[in-house]
Amino acid sequence: MTKAVANKTISLDIRLRQGEFELDCQFAAQERVIGLFGPSGAGKSSLLRVIGGLVRPDSGRVEIAGRCVFDSELGIHVPAYRRRIGYVFQQARLFPHLNVRHNLTYGTWFRRHQSARASFDQIVEMLDIGALLKRRIGGLSGGEQQRIAIGRALLSDPALLLLDEPLASLDAGRKEEVLPYLERLSAESELPIIFVSHQIDELLRLANRHVAAIRDGRIVFSGPTAEFLARPELLAGQAGQDAGALLCARLVEHEPAYGLSVLACGGQRLYVPRLADQTSGDQVYVHVHARDVILAREAPSQTSALNHLVGAVVSVCPAANGYAVDVVLDIEGQRLDARITRRSTAMLDPRPGETMHAVIKSLALAEQAWQRLGGL
Repeated sequence: MTKAVANKTISLDIRLRQGEFELDCQFAAQERVIGLFGPSGAGKSSLLRVIGGLVRPDSGRVEIAGRCVFDSELGIHVPAYRRRIGYVFQQARLFPHLNVRHNLTYGTWFRRHQSARASFDQIVEMLDIGALLKRRIGGLSGGEQQRIAIGRALLSDPALLLLDEPLASLDAGRKEEVLPYLERLSAESELPIIFVSHQIDELLRLANRHVAAIRDGRIVFSGPTAEFLARPELLAGQAGQDAGALLCARLVEHEPAYGLSVLACGGQRLYVPRLADQTSGDQVYVHVHARDVILAREAPSQTSALNHLVGAVVSVCPAANGYAVDVVLDIEGQRLDARITRRSTAMLDPRPGETMHAVIKSLALAEQAWQRLGGL
């Protein structure tokens, strides 16, 4: 049995059998925002129900923020209502007979203390739902309902917030309506969050520090998001589309005349479509798809691509698809992945230690750069 690790946001080692499905998970993480990634049926929601106390494991131990809530050997099982966990599901699960204000204040019944970390007015302002307080649930959009569900969970003053694919039931437009509020919650609150998704783009916008990947009821990876992103075999069916790197950069300036923002990636510059909500000095993460990186032995000239990053080759390995090769570069201490064809590899013949130029179109980075979440 794995012993609990001090000061971890979450530490668990559990086993649970439900019919033919078996959950056998072990991982620990201390980042404030943790992403839980996996395909449908992998066990994501089952694991969250164990953490939340809605399902009791057959054996093991669960510790949340240094507090043991389940230990089969010691006979400890803290019921769900005493775990101080806020839970937001795929469906908002609001009370249709109550208006928005009363749905929100329902969460205050579960407060353990009179003084919560965030007041009603603060949460209403953060989620921008002040204009909705008198409205009935039936007249709200799906995105508005999810914002109310998030607010209700926050008003219970939880010690941990579980977001179980809260965007899964929304169309693309409604997702973009809710995501900025989740990002703001992640950036402005000290509340630990576990965010579940099977969509890479959603995951990276909220959990850019730590990801746990689950498959067939087992945790197959738990570690830094950048390492997760660099392992295509963990990305399930999206491996070819989403494999790549997560670069940490700092916003230098905006170029409004061109609709671009200029980032500093070490001593090199990176141009991305304008980051309207960020200001000079903000730290941002940029997801660079391996398929969007072109390699060159010499600095290209007379090209429309604005981004030319120089780095040293770290490794050259055949990709799983059989017709491509993954080349890993070191860009001033950060990893950048390029996926090129075998023919291109034969032509360039990249070898570890050699210098290469990585060429990336700015438009390839549209909607792939996000403000720092939760601190560094």
